[in-house]
Amino acid sequence: MKISVIGCGYLGAVHAATLASMGHTVVGIDVDAAKVEQLARGLAPFFEPGLDELLQDGRASGRLTFSTDFADAAGARVHFLCVGTPQSKTSDGADLSYLLAATESLLPHLGRGAAVVGKSTVPVGTVDMLAGLLSARPDVLLGWNPEFLRQGTAVKDSLVPDRLVYGAPGGKAAAFDRTSGAACGVTAALDAVYGPLLSARIPRLVCNFATAELIKSASNAYLATKVSFINAMAELCDASGADVTELGEAMGLDPRIGSRYLHAGLGFGGGCLPKDIRSFRTQAAALGVEPVDDWMGVVDAINLGQRSRTVEIARGLCGGTLAGRTVTVLGAAFKPDTDDIRDSPALDVALQLAAAGAHVTVTDPKAINNAWMRFPQLRFEARTDRALEGAELVLLLTEWDEYRSLSPAVAGALVRRRTVLDARNVLDAAAWQAEGWTVRGLGTGASLIPQRIV
Repeated sequence: MKISVIGCGYLGAVHAATLASMGHTVVGIDVDAAKVEQLARGLAPFFEPGLDELLQDGRASGRLTFSTDFADAAGARVHFLCVGTPQSKTSDGADLSYLLAATESLLPHLGRGAAVVGKSTVPVGTVDMLAGLLSARPDVLLGWNPEFLRQGTAVKDSLVPDRLVYGAPGGKAAAFDRTSGAACGVTAALDAVYGPLLSARIPRLVCNFATAELIKSASNAYLATKVSFINAMAELCDASGADVTELGEAMGLDPRIGSRYLHAGLGFGGGCLPKDIRSFRTQAAALGVEPVDDWMGVVDAINLGQRSRTVEIARGLCGGTLAGRTVTVLGAAFKPDTDDIRDSPALDVALQLAAAGAHVTVTDPKAINNAWMRFPQLRFEARTDRALEGAELVLLLTEWDEYRSLSPAVAGALVRRRTVLDARNVLDAAAWQAEGWTVRGLGTGASLIPQRIV
């Protein structure tokens, strides 16, 4: 089947490559010529494990191409809209201008019976807006197929997803032929796209448009709630002398709760969770559902508060002032296994430390170039050993494997003072303490609060 993917950013590039790996003929369309040229060479414009290999396989097989010309989407049976929906510059709501513009550009090239299927994360009512744009083409099908990709595991999430969700006109009741029970309309088109996944018994849910539009935001809101909850517990643990790692482990053994996302630390960032929960708040407020608006506001505030709390702990470790202190920050990406620095908690903390007068050096395995171009006022060092030289305080802010496995003895020989603030709670504190390090985590208990540097 020929498929077009409109928008070749993070979502679109991964989706196009994985569809080609399933045997479809895929053309990715994007207005950024430099991005298209790089993708056409089989190279992703961002770091995502396994993606370059899929792009190169698609290129070699001839099943995957990229273009800046919407006319190249002509003849596709299914057109996926994967355009970004960033937070608006004037509000907490989503900016849908790119999505609407892409749909208008695609409109002249839609064949009879083609399906236009959105994958971007959008507020409720977006499909109705697109239906208005497509109203002159009643022969074109419209659907919604929300994405659930996680940066760092996006290829796996695409090839072995937890579930497939189809938003269809009229929902489940209208998506199947009443006599035969066979899928019809946009449901049948998506079944043809995802045939290999359905054969592997990946669960499929068919619902109405409003439900499909809400699912991704609601899922992210719940995950953000779990993260902020355990981080609030971390502050309570620090105040009481309890240990949040043991607390989270015990809570996670309850099958009603589960252990996922109950790991306390610096909190979440990136281009999805923060944006989505703020958009969720805006939707709730517009619909008059004040409790959801208020609830998400608390979740957001707790998450952002972890960053300033980390800075204050760092200040305490430096004897009450950061001015003139030499500080090393391990991590610039918002999470490991990506070079994405959007709303990075690590860089937010680094900027706050620098604003307080600290001499800050930031290192990261993949995100150095992106961070340097965005924040040239910070000092960056690609090599971890060089970044550690002469440090009076080390902060572990992004939990890359290489930082988890860092030798406390080797690191200790490089720094001026053996003091580390593990804001992700991933280090073996006992092993580091055995090498003479003062170790401070978030919520690891008052008994582990070290003496201040003087």
